[in-house]
Amino acid sequence: MPVKVRNFSWLQTYDTYIFDLDGTLLNTLRDLAASCNYALRTAGMPERTVDEVRRFVGNGVKKLMERAIPGGLQNPKFDSTYQTFRKHYLVHSLDTTQPYPGIPEMLNRLSKNGKNVAVVSNKFYTATQELCRHFFPQVKVAIGERENIHKKPAPDTVLEALRQLKCTRSGAVYIGDSDVDIMTAKNCKMPCISVLWGFRNREFLLTHGASHLVESPEEIF
Repeated sequence: MPVKVRNFSWLQTYDTYIFDLDGTLLNTLRDLAASCNYALRTAGMPERTVDEVRRFVGNGVKKLMERAIPGGLQNPKFDSTYQTFRKHYLVHSLDTTQPYPGIPEMLNRLSKNGKNVAVVSNKFYTATQELCRHFFPQVKVAIGERENIHKKPAPDTVLEALRQLKCTRSGAVYIGDSDVDIMTAKNCKMPCISVLWGFRNREFLLTHGASHLVESPEEIF
């Protein structure tokens, strides 16, 4: 039975922390929804609610748009609408996006304690880099979606982050807010911490195999 861990002193045994970005470190939902609806509106398609977009995110922005566009990939306007989303989001990704409360302090604490920290996202590479540079100067390695490399839940991007950090999976933990993150950690043979402030709720995470849940960034050190 999944266990909710209140006392996270055992995390001090970890040397490396690999974080998901959207829904884990940053609340990006409204900017994602705004760019999604701009693209849909431009293409003459029905817009989506913020709650719908919340359910659509987690597998990268192409999958977000596949779920948002009527007919998905089979829609003849899919490619142009997806490109409209990308262009709009690159300009507007900082309009309302902010770190969740306590996240900067938590990252500062990890950095001060000499921990290795990286971000691995299914967001496209340029946006991942820009957001991390803007909000999280403590993060030296930020990996986004790239061509010719399998995105999460495949282990490729996490293993690339570990390579850039010059670390191994031994002593590393993965932290995220979704079922994709749980699967990613499993595929990387790493422990996973699931956060409860993100895009998925407790019931969803437990149903999808979460074993350790945290309610606030203060529990991670």
